[in-house]
Amino acid sequence: MASPDEKNEPEWIEIVKSGGAVPLLEPDNCPNGWAYPPGDKFMVRGPEYFSTKVKIPAGEYLLKPLGFDWVKGSTKIWEVLNHPNSRVRKALDDAFPAGDKPFVWAFNLQVPSKDNYSAVAYFTAVEPIPEGSLMDQFLKGDDGFRNSRLKLIANIVKGPWIVRKAVGEQAICIIGRALSCKYCVAQNFFEVDVDIGSSMVASAIVHLAFGYITTLTVDLAFLIESQTESELPEQILGAVRFSELNPASARPIEQSSEGSAGSLQSSLSTRLWKSIGQGFSQLLHPGAQDSGSVSSSAHVNPGVQENGSVSSSAHVNGIVDHEDSGEDIKQ
Repeated sequence: MASPDEKNEPEWIEIVKSGGAVPLLEPDNCPNGWAYPPGDKFMVRGPEYFSTKVKIPAGEYLLKPLGFDWVKGSTKIWEVLNHPNSRVRKALDDAFPAGDKPFVWAFNLQVPSKDNYSAVAYFTAVEPIPEGSLMDQFLKGDDGFRNSRLKLIANIVKGPWIVRKAVGEQAICIIGRALSCKYCVAQNFFEVDVDIGSSMVASAIVHLAFGYITTLTVDLAFLIESQTESELPEQILGAVRFSELNPASARPIEQSSEGSAGSLQSSLSTRLWKSIGQGFSQLLHPGAQDSGSVSSSAHVNPGVQENGSVSSSAHVNGIVDHEDSGEDIKQ
């Protein structure tokens, strides 16, 4: 298990953590910066989830927080770790010139905007990934498997009411089912580039939130969804908090555009206005569903008895997720 509070970290990790466009700060006070929030801020499927639908605090990350980039480009930014000027790649090459580099994970969230912003969270594996584990299956699986498993949990820690209303108390999304993802797997890294603009509703919500970005504090957790009992309980790979980001702080990155990126970019302006209209329609009529939308779920906190049954009293260690189950649990 990775602990984000470990001391005496290797120099290359310190270089990556401190080398981004915005600084690493304390979680409770990180204006125009980033931090790693406690894992217990996120609720995940517990050990008896399929019989009780009870979620539990996630606890420690599986991966170690490594860094955060707030960047922009003349075109949409893809394959950050393959970029010849990648600062993370350079830190690894300098620290491990003979090879045998630590394994790095990167989650690149492409923000639909004319300046092509990307928020990139980096993590590293501190221990070898066990053969046959869910992480191992995810890395070795095909894109269909990854699309069905990679989950994002988003919490709005601080922000205006309109953004909280759009996102919900806790937004849960199987990323590959809602958004277009590009996976890049190499010997010593894994990267997923998430095109938020590929969903009109998600694009509209992010455009709305971006207008308030200098007042927002957001927690994001990445995990591989457990879909069988043997895979429970869920564990988050890693999480990141960014707070009150200033668009002017984003570091420019130039790279050669790809064919797919060019076609997406050319249609962005047209899709933008359609997406804004559909996004606000979703806000005004929350019952309407879009096949590519990001789902939001509001969680209640019923009690959990030792035998796994659900009681009506409040309980801080677990929540019942009715939306995941598709049916209510009788209390």
